[in-house]
Amino acid sequence: MTFDPKAHGLINPYALMRAVPSFTLTSTDIQHGEPLPKETYGAFDNASPQLSWADFPAETQSFAVTCYDPDAPTGSGFWHWAVANIPATTTSLPSGAGAPDSTLLPEGAITLPNEMREPAFTGAAPPEGTGVHHYWFAVHALSVPHIDIDPQATPAALGFTMRDVTLARAVIVATGEYQGD
Repeated sequence: MTFDPKAHGLINPYALMRAVPSFTLTSTDIQHGEPLPKETYGAFDNASPQLSWADFPAETQSFAVTCYDPDAPTGSGFWHWAVANIPATTTSLPSGAGAPDSTLLPEGAITLPNEMREPAFTGAAPPEGTGVHHYWFAVHALSVPHIDIDPQATPAALGFTMRDVTLARAVIVATGEYQGD
């Protein structure tokens, strides 16, 4: 299923990038337009959701996975997760793969520091009074087997590095709101 952000009244953070086709992204933990489960919140388990993908271009040589909240009250959004160099033979990540020092990621994959400067998934934590946030979980199919990026680089730098080698992108956008202290 192709996700159309405009149909949901959202601004697509990928709209300024080169247009690429979509492919199938599913999850046993999150759904389009539905609230994130409490396990994905920082105040609870801080667990990255399970993700599975299929129908990507045959010439795909690797993947990257990102999670971005454009609604964070920062002026630049908030990157929750960025993983590069996922082999093309990998078509899913289990729940919790984004944990610090995770052994659930495939060999060779690197997790870049998120906005908290941690090489891990940082769960949702919308501040009080900021309304509904949209969490853009994306899998990027790439035409290269390896992205040459400093492991301390930012997710935004990853986006720039993979802009010309992205063949296709699949997205699930889940929602989250302030959960109290």
